[in-house]
Parts: sequence; structure tokens; C-alpha cells
Amino acid sequence: MSATVFEGRCIGMRTRLVAACAVLILAVGGGAAWWLAHPHRARTELVLYGNIDLRQVELAFNGSERVAAVLAVEGDRVTRGQVLARLDTGRLGPQAAQAAAEVAAQQQVVDKLHNGSRPEEIDQAKANVAAAMADAADTRAKYDRLQVLTQSSQGRALSRQDLDDAKSAADAAAARLAVSQQALRLEQIGPRKEDIAQGEAQLKADRAQLALLQSELNDAVLTAPLNATVRSRLMEPGEMASPQKPAFSLAITDPKWVRAYVTETDLGDVHPGMKASVTADAFPHRIFAGWVGFISPVAEFTPKTVQTTDLRTSLVYEIRVFVTDPNDDLRLGMPTTVHLPLPAASGSPHGSP
Repeated sequence: MSATVFEGRCIGMRTRLVAACAVLILAVGGGAAWWLAHPHRARTELVLYGNIDLRQVELAFNGSERVAAVLAVEGDRVTRGQVLARLDTGRLGPQAAQAAAEVAAQQQVVDKLHNGSRPEEIDQAKANVAAAMADAADTRAKYDRLQVLTQSSQGRALSRQDLDDAKSAADAAAARLAVSQQALRLEQIGPRKEDIAQGEAQLKADRAQLALLQSELNDAVLTAPLNATVRSRLMEPGEMASPQKPAFSLAITDPKWVRAYVTETDLGDVHPGMKASVTADAFPHRIFAGWVGFISPVAEFTPKTVQTTDLRTSLVYEIRVFVTDPNDDLRLGMPTTVHLPLPAASGSPHGSP
């Protein structure tokens, strides 16, 4: 190769190198100029995306009877305590009435035991004692006269059988007097405490049976546990109800919340009670007020125990932003956007000091 050719190639390489350096300098200078013209600003809000969520209730009867009436359909807004359906009570009603009558009867028995004997009953017992005493005295007198007569006639005035009959009559009258006296004493003492306890125990058992039947009667009426919207009507009149078979599916309209996720790097900017605003594509000109009500203490996706800084920043945590929706416009699963205002003093891209 001649010296002239070699020198020409060197000059060409130097020219290209100078041109590349000039382009690099211009690019760096342009970037610096743009950076100076557009100073970096901290974010003023944290924007998250999620879906409307709410609680649901599977409502079933607490008894096994045939459904008599269903009073709500899908889409109905029901209030707490509103009757939704009824069961047939053709068998439970008479059973409850019978149990109520048994309670009333046993209550009278217990009251009688507590009140004890009436004065009239004690007077009657005293009269019985007086009568028995008179009869005993009369039969004893007859026996005594016959005995004297037998002794005076040396047994010829009457037979031995007549004397024995008189003695038996006197003894029987004395026994009846003793019975009447004991009856009077019992009337004066009143009923035994064991009898009172037994009567009260039977009354409690009767009342428990009545309460059970009344509870079954109450369970035959299915009511809304709180304000909600009927999502599904799952039973019809004539079907057999059971606690394992739901009759309605209810959507609780309050509270509602947005289920969203925040990254680990933004987690420090979010705290419970933080105010929020929620928007939905279905209502582009409305803003729903809300607040952060829950922050999950556990990451949704947990990496291996040995973490790198890249893995740590990929963690996400569930949050729930509760929404005020008095007109019940937001529906289950509706996509929404959550705006969380960040502190004005935030000076870094992630709002941390």
C-alpha cells in the first residue's frame, strides 16, 4: 500500500470520529436544554384502577317446609325487616296453640301450689275433723255400753259377735278421726316444696317447647337482614325449602368499595382514612367521594424468601376505597379510576421525602 492511500484512510477515519462526537455533544446539549426548560415536578396524586365490589348474602329459610309465597323479584330494593317469602304454617300453627294452652294450664297449677290452701278448704277440713270426732265418740260410747252389759249379764245379754262388731266400729271411727286430723294439718301446712319445684320445672319445660314452636313460626317468614338489592330469586311457591337451599341472593348496597392494588413503592403514600375521589366511565361527569378503608398487610404476589431490589418493587398490595353512592348507581364489577391526592411537600417521583 502506498503512503498516499494510507494517509487518505486516516484522514477519513478522523473525519467520521469528529462527526460522531459532534452529534453526541448536540444530543447531550439538547437533553440538558429540555431538562432546564421543563423542570421535574412531583406528582400531585396517585391514580389507581380497580373494580366496584360489595358484599353479597345467600338468604335461606331456617326450616324445612313448603314455600307458600314469594314476595320479591330480581332488581327489587328491599329494606331491613321487609318480608321476602313465607312458608306454609298449617302444621306449626296448631302445635304452637297446643303448647300455649299447656303453658297456661301448668301456670295455674304452679299458682295453686304457691298460694297454698284456701281458708274455705281449711274450714272444710276442720268440719271433717269435728264430724269424725263425733262419730268416734258415738261408736266408742256404744261399745262401752255393750261391754258393761256383757259383763253384768255374764255374756248372756248379747253375743260375742255383737261386742266385736261394736269394737271394730269404734276402732274404725277412731282411725277416721286420725285421718281427718292429718288432712287438716296438711291443709294448714300447705304443699310440699318438692311439689312446687316439680310444678315450676314442668312449667319451664312447657315454656321452652312453646318458645321453640314460636321460633319455628317466626322462621317461616323470611325477611331481609339489611338494606339490599335482590340479585337472584332462587325459589318459587310450592317448592320445598331447607336451610341448605338459598331462596334469594342479595347484594348489599352499602357499603361499596373499589378493590384496587398499589405497588410497594407507592405504599408509603397511602394510609387508612385517606380521602379519595372515584370516577367511572359510565358517569364521565360525576365524581364519587370516598376514602381508603383497608390496606392489606400481605402482598398479593410473594416472591422467594431471598429477594432482590427488583423483586421488592414488583410487590402489590390490595386496598379498598369505600365509595359514597346514595343513588346506588355503581354496579358490581364496574371499572373505576381512583384518585388519591398526594402531599404537596412530596419531592420525589414517588411522593416520598
